[in-house]
Amino acid sequence: MKGVSTRLSIIIIASAMAVSCAVGGHGNSGGEVTGVGGVSWSELTPYGMVLVDRGSIMAGPAEADSAWNLRADARGVSVDGFWMDETEITNAKYKQFVYWVRDSIIRERLADPAYGGNDEFRIEEDRDGNPVGPYLNWSKPIPWRNADEDERRAIESMYRVNPVTGVHELDPEQLTYRYEVYNYTEAAKRKNRLNPARF
Repeated sequence: MKGVSTRLSIIIIASAMAVSCAVGGHGNSGGEVTGVGGVSWSELTPYGMVLVDRGSIMAGPAEADSAWNLRADARGVSVDGFWMDETEITNAKYKQFVYWVRDSIIRERLADPAYGGNDEFRIEEDRDGNPVGPYLNWSKPIPWRNADEDERRAIESMYRVNPVTGVHELDPEQLTYRYEVYNYTEAAKRKNRLNPARF
């Protein structure tokens, strides 16, 4: 009886192995390298952007125009895929940006000795008295209504009277600001990892 059960166990194990080899437990690739299933790579979507797929367009005049001596010379142009902002900037967002630039310039002028030099609009030391910055103090409100003479000069220096309409308006020529551009591709390289701000 013991010999029969041992033979039966061997037959069951051999059958299971034969079936698993025939079915191909790890895939029916026929010995070819096909990669691991279920793993794919896709590019991360940048914040607030959508992918515009690649495509082609016909550019140029499609019909001849004898009055302007134009030949029908439409050409196919291929455009690669690219990322684009999901929505256009709104007027409210642009207005917020313009007001931010205006307020930062006014704060600089309120701290300038030529306009009274109010040190409360510029932070030059931390809570412990150590020198920092200097940078603007955005917690100090601009005195739009109850300004003294120097503060009024600093605020009014950002405005002009339109020579055509006579309207008192913000002077667009003074809305200058500093900005920085970074080359993220260069900064991400291994050789630049110690100083990515250089790019």
